[in-house]
Amino acid sequence: MSQLRGKWAQGLRPRFFTWVVKDRLAAGERPGGFARNHRKVRRQEELIWLSAQGFTHVVSLLDSPHNLHAYEAAGLPYAHAPLVRHDDEAEHLRGAFETIAVFLDDPAEKLFVHHEEFGDRLLGALAGFLIYARFVESGPQTISIMEKLTGRNLGTEGRELVELTLAHGLRRPER
Repeated sequence: MSQLRGKWAQGLRPRFFTWVVKDRLAAGERPGGFARNHRKVRRQEELIWLSAQGFTHVVSLLDSPHNLHAYEAAGLPYAHAPLVRHDDEAEHLRGAFETIAVFLDDPAEKLFVHHEEFGDRLLGALAGFLIYARFVESGPQTISIMEKLTGRNLGTEGRELVELTLAHGLRRPER
């Protein structure tokens, strides 16, 4: 990345940035924006901000490898844990949960998790993660927490991911 000065050296906070686990696990829209709204310059500014804030990894839940090259170019380590929609969706969800949990086992890690947009798919997966990680016990409780954290109602797709987490018993083994 080129040398920036002044306020631009701080970068730009990603849209809809929200702490899920304070100072450890945050979420937001894909750096640079989603779909047709994606802007390379904005992505660069948001990656500068994530680096400046001490984030140690970006976790992409996108089905595709979009942005991975940009994280590498920015020197920001990343993991790709795609949430693919098909028959083995529960296994992909488990994989994403395990990826996040392994990082969070290290107290020095600070993660930024994203999907294409800050919507039901991302919020439902993170609500499911709270159950998986044993931070929360029930579906209604995790949905309520996620809605309070984000100021958004969790819609059908998000609630289905919570239900999938519960129905498949996706819980981290107790240690």
